[in-house]
Amino acid sequence: MIFIELDEIEYRINQLRKELFQIADITGLNSRETIYCSQKLDQLITIYQKSSYKNRNMLMF
Repeated sequence: MIFIELDEIEYRINQLRKELFQIADITGLNSRETIYCSQKLDQLITIYQKSSYKNRNMLMF
């Protein structure tokens, strides 16, 4: 089901955000690790936004 997938993505986004803050605190904002984690988070947020947009459009019809 789509809602379960969105919940899972949202959970992973929150976990990755926490991880990003920890990594940035330890290694600095410009470290490779921080940038890599930030890019993964960006990708996941994009997937979430696209999925949310599709769901809203499906519910309108």
